[in-house]
Amino acid sequence: MAGLSSRGPTRSCWRAVVNTPACTACSSRMSRHTQIRHPAGIERRIERLWYGDSVIGKAVSLAMLPFSLMFHIVVALRRLAYHRGWFASTRIAVPVVVVGNIVVGGTGKTPLVAAFVQRLTGQGIRVGIVSRGYGRATDRGPVIVAPDSTVADVGDEPLLLARRTGVPVCVCRDRIAAANMLVREADVEIIFSDDGLQHYRLRRDLEIAVIDGVRGIGNGFMLPAGPMREPAGRLDAVDFVFVNGRPGTIDGLGLDGRAFDAHAFELEPDGVIALDGISTGRLERFAGQRVWALAGIGNPQRFFTMLASAGIDALPVDVPDHGRVSLSQLRDRHAWPILMTEKDAVKYPGKPVADAWYVPVDARMAPDSEAIVMRRMQQLLRQV
Repeated sequence: MAGLSSRGPTRSCWRAVVNTPACTACSSRMSRHTQIRHPAGIERRIERLWYGDSVIGKAVSLAMLPFSLMFHIVVALRRLAYHRGWFASTRIAVPVVVVGNIVVGGTGKTPLVAAFVQRLTGQGIRVGIVSRGYGRATDRGPVIVAPDSTVADVGDEPLLLARRTGVPVCVCRDRIAAANMLVREADVEIIFSDDGLQHYRLRRDLEIAVIDGVRGIGNGFMLPAGPMREPAGRLDAVDFVFVNGRPGTIDGLGLDGRAFDAHAFELEPDGVIALDGISTGRLERFAGQRVWALAGIGNPQRFFTMLASAGIDALPVDVPDHGRVSLSQLRDRHAWPILMTEKDAVKYPGKPVADAWYVPVDARMAPDSEAIVMRRMQQLLRQV
């Protein structure tokens, strides 16, 4: 990322943009890594312990290992119970494809879901998506995303997927109820579950696990000592493993010894779109400019790195995953352009903020990888 000049307040003042009145003790110098702080700070600090290499992080993780062992046992027993039939899982009338991960935090699974859904709809197949709808104000049962739905109604990721793909998206904590509603009311032929790899009540016909190619699985420990929802061995049981941002290999991801092939994909920016949805342009138009950068996603550094690669002098705004900040406060501080992820954009419907843009991304994979997954899905459709 390009260095920031001496203009502007210190780290403590950037924290005040969101949380408190402006600080008066401003320094004449600002670090090139200065960020606006937000309640996301706690979440991000925990992730740095899991994915970093600091002595403090290692000490904290070691102290939490007894709790991780208990969590590991519970996870293993629960999965065994579903595998043996002690806990019931429900089969839906159409094939179900689950795309998820085994770690906490973003891996790029939502753009990958969108990519596969768009490939299938391009072949005339009726596709539906189910999601838990994290971030909804209330969970009042299954709801199909409508054109006038808001983040409070359905959550940010379902709203993004519905707008990006144009297929019916149903949200509910109970994914079985959501899937049945899609079959009943939308007459879908195949259903994708965005996340839900650990939601074993919903029987699945195909599992795709997604791994961040930069962060891997962190320290490899189970929660809370590390980011793992399930042990790395869980990847042996899925049908496909996709690695975001790496060649088709699992070397260096903390998964040495795993006996499977990994398919690579990249998240590539697809221009910029004004927040009002009217104007479009190329990301390169902001090269050499200073901008505010918002990324309320699981791994915001991926977005900031993408902007830096485009030659953009971005000041990161630390936002919680699924969270939001005041755009007008940012513009009041400095009238720089605002760039955000597509997931962030759905949180600001109709906001009259000048020079605010979002950057949609497309999941690009090797033709061979795409073809092998599409063949499996076609086989599932023929078996119905």
